[in-house]
Amino acid sequence: MSNTRALKTRIRSVKSTKQITKAMQLVAASKMRKAQEAEEASAPYTRAANEILTHLASQGVTDNHPLYEKRAQVKSRLLIVIATDKGLAGAYDANVLKLYAKQLIADDSEGTHNQTIAIGRRANRFVSKLRDTEVAAAYQDLPDDPSGSQLRAIVDMAIAKFEAGEVDAVDVVFTEYISSVRQEARMQRVLPAGYESVEVSDDVREAVFEPSEEEVLQAVTYRLIESQVYHALLTARASEYIMRMMAMKNATDNATDLIDDLTLAMNKARQAAITQELAEISGGVEALND
Repeated sequence: MSNTRALKTRIRSVKSTKQITKAMQLVAASKMRKAQEAEEASAPYTRAANEILTHLASQGVTDNHPLYEKRAQVKSRLLIVIATDKGLAGAYDANVLKLYAKQLIADDSEGTHNQTIAIGRRANRFVSKLRDTEVAAAYQDLPDDPSGSQLRAIVDMAIAKFEAGEVDAVDVVFTEYISSVRQEARMQRVLPAGYESVEVSDDVREAVFEPSEEEVLQAVTYRLIESQVYHALLTARASEYIMRMMAMKNATDNATDLIDDLTLAMNKARQAAITQELAEISGGVEALND
């Protein structure tokens, strides 16, 4: 009977855990949809910036701009690494931090100095344990739509370091949301500034840029860099939620299977106890008859 009571206690514990993982799965699914919508909403903005930059580049305006300067050798690099605050998202953190560590090793072998902006508690914890990497800034608990002062602080620091010559390149290490079944850790170059060459509409081609093309270029370039970092944060968050949803779904399914196994074991133990009691009664009756 003591074995049966222990199994009952364990079944109650697993059922409680299953309720928690199921709730976390539903919350992650809800937040994932919002993150996907925010990512899709930013796409037209990025396309418009690429269209304007394509036109200005054709006019030669970007040739001498400091943010487009490609330096002959990358002696120092700023890495913006995006991980989670809470974990429980499967291999999400492991994949992005593995790619980050791989880049650190490659830079170390080439004599390239590194600085890091760590976003997320898991990134902060990982970077703080490294010896030869300078932590330029650390951020935790960013909102799902980080379009406020935190985003501008990250972009302003990256641009300031690049313009001052402290770093020769700025890269973002994040997880890209490709589909609900595919998310990949990747690294994207932010500085020197680059853009996707697209077809320019007549409206942009015939537009008059005020106060000057150079000042418009400065503003658009900043917005483009900001949108690239913003997009990395959004797609990383969408990837985090889909991977957490799948991790919690697997945990819920495993809890269901474990409950079934424990229930079967409890029923067998109960049946064995009943059989033993019947055997003892039968034995006692036979002893009395003798």
